[in-house]
This record gives sequence, C-alpha cells and structure tokens, in this order.
Amino acid sequence: MKGLFEKKKKSTGSSTAELVRSTRELLGTSLQDPRREEKMSELARNVRKIKVVLYGNSEAEPVPEACAQLTQEMLASNTMRLLIESLPKLDLEARKDTTQVVANLQRQQVQSRLIASDYLDNNRDLLDLLVSGYETPEMALHYGTMLRECIRHQSAARYILESPNLSKFFKYIELPNFEVACDAAANFRELLTRHKSTVADYLTKNYDWFFSEFNGKLLSSPNYITRRQMVKLLGEILLDRSNVNVMMRYVSSKGNMCNLMNLLRDPSKSIQIEAFHVFKVFVANANKPPEIISVLVANRSKFLRFFRDFKTEKEDLQFDQDKAQVVEIITNLEVEE
Repeated sequence: MKGLFEKKKKSTGSSTAELVRSTRELLGTSLQDPRREEKMSELARNVRKIKVVLYGNSEAEPVPEACAQLTQEMLASNTMRLLIESLPKLDLEARKDTTQVVANLQRQQVQSRLIASDYLDNNRDLLDLLVSGYETPEMALHYGTMLRECIRHQSAARYILESPNLSKFFKYIELPNFEVACDAAANFRELLTRHKSTVADYLTKNYDWFFSEFNGKLLSSPNYITRRQMVKLLGEILLDRSNVNVMMRYVSSKGNMCNLMNLLRDPSKSIQIEAFHVFKVFVANANKPPEIISVLVANRSKFLRFFRDFKTEKEDLQFDQDKAQVVEIITNLEVEE
C-alpha cells in the first residue's frame, strides 16, 4: 500500500509538471502558425485543467499538495507571466479561466509562504501591465480582477502606491465605461485601505500631492457615482486609527472643510450623508484652527437651519446622536479675540 501511495504522489507531480510545460509551449504559438486554431483550443483545455487543479470541481475538492506543486511550476517556469501577457490573444472563456487561475495563484501557500508575492517582487513590470490594462476596455475587467488579488500582497500594494501607477487611477475612475470605472474604483479603495501601515506611511509622505488630486479631481467630479464613492472612501481613510496623523492634518484645513461643505449641499442625499460623516470630524476636532472656527461661526445660522431638516431615510440612532453633537458644538462656538 505504501508503494502505491508513493507512486500516485509521484505521478501527480509529474502530470502537473507536464501540464505546465505543455501550457507554456502552447503560449508561444505565433499568429502565423498554420495549426494556431488547434493549438489555441488545446491551450484553452490546458488552462481549464489548471483551473480544476486549483479550484476543484463537482467531483473532487482541490488537493493542497497538487496546488502547491502547480503553483511552484507556474511561477518557476514563468508560465503565470506568459498567461498574463497572452491574455488578449485568448478567446473569452479562456480569458475568464486564466483570470481565475492567476487570481488563485496569489492565495496559494507553498511551505507556509505566499510565493506569488516574492515572484511579483521580482517581476514588478507585471503589476505595471495589470494597472495599464484598464486602458483596453475588453481586457480591463480581467486585468482588474487579477490586480485585486495581487494587491493582497503588501509589497505589491506598496509598489503601486509609490510608483506612477497610482496617478493613473485618477483617470481610470472617470472612464466612460461604467463597469470598468467601478472596477478601477474598487482597486483604488483596496490600495488605500487594505494594508494599514503601508497606507499611513504613504499618505504621510505624499499628503500634499495625494489630497490635492483627490479633492480637485475625485471629490469635485461631475460624475455622481465618483463623488459618492470617493467621499465615502475619504471617510474610511480619515476615520481609520492608523491614519490619525493624516486625519488631524486634513481636518485642520479650511479649504478641505469648504470642500465638504459643498458636498453637504450636493443634490444627492446619499452624498450629503457620506459628506456629513467627514464634516463632523472637522467640527468635533478639539484643536480647530481659528480660520475653521470663523467659518463655522459665520455660517452658524445656515448650518443650524440645514441640520434641522437633515435626516436619513431610515431611522439611524448613531447618525442622530452625531448630528446632535455637531449642532451643539456649532451653537456654542465663539470666535477667539
């Protein structure tokens, strides 16, 4: 019996290696190859087999040893790279399978290590490729899905944040294709919320540039969806404990508060609510700069009139308590002589 199990294990490793080798060779098929169509069909079948190894199917769950072996083979042979680079020449179903395969490889542990993270550290151009994939509409959602899984790795997220790639998202979030724009916004949010210490360090070092772009382009966007998503994201960023220093700097700016006051007047009630969750931090700040106090006092009657009728559609006790606190603080504010 022992011999049979050893033979089976060896056979599994061998078949996995052969599957990856065959896939890598098929990925080298040129457009001029007379058997190209046949080889592309074979490639699609191979990718489907790789997907079954990683995800299992209706007949069997994935086997951890096989997944680890496959992951090692895919990365050591650069087959994952070739799959990403070859995505445009695959048919739709093969693209979907490839997307799922590359995404799954990011989560596979080999000897308790996410070796895909190390691979991306040594192949950062792949991250550049995935980000720029948003510029090709038919590829964007596939690349975006793969990128979202890569961002799970802290070093990959740090690279994107600190490279010119981040600035591209300010454009991608405003793309006319709704699904692509939403996907870009989702990855932008992941970059700015998943890895707390990395984000805090990045925002501290790049505060002026980042918030100038964020306020000037995203919070002021003519697109309702963009404004709503980004003011909500702003609240998530500022109210995260890791970003307390960034938050204190942000809520000490008169210009920033004026941006939020404009959003409180947005035609959309949803945007007003999200803006309030940020505006209340300006008001609650115990160390408000004199210029912020002056603005709040000068507009006191307008604020009190606005908040009197400002309600959520559904009963929200926390919102009511926050609003009451804001009203109380504004009511009692005095300009320092």
